[in-house]
Amino acid sequence: MENKQTSILILDDEPIVGKRLKPSLEKKGYEVESFTSSKEALERIEERSFDIVVTDLKMEGMDGMQFLTLVKEKYPDTEVIVITGFATMATARESYNKGVFDFLAKPFKLGEIVEVIGRAEAKRKKSREA
Repeated sequence: MENKQTSILILDDEPIVGKRLKPSLEKKGYEVESFTSSKEALERIEERSFDIVVTDLKMEGMDGMQFLTLVKEKYPDTEVIVITGFATMATARESYNKGVFDFLAKPFKLGEIVEVIGRAEAKRKKSREA
């Protein structure tokens, strides 16, 4: 069995989110790249795929919904986790319709997002084995 590090891209225009998440996730053995600009994150997505994408919804420039739509079009197997301070049933529903793995309202605890990432990783492993 290949032991490839799970790769995660974090996109949130609040730098604190990436600053908090990146070291915690790296400690858990993930390969993490963090972006505060959707334009830069998109350029990176053009260059390579990620196993898991964690994106905010409300950002300057492109919003998270557009970003996750593009990610899913390019890499249907990438699991997308949405984090937002503006959680409504409508945005949650729209996210799930676009194939989002899970939806977390801010402020979230580190443990919550680590757990969701673990589930997304498990789902990817399962689908690879199938």
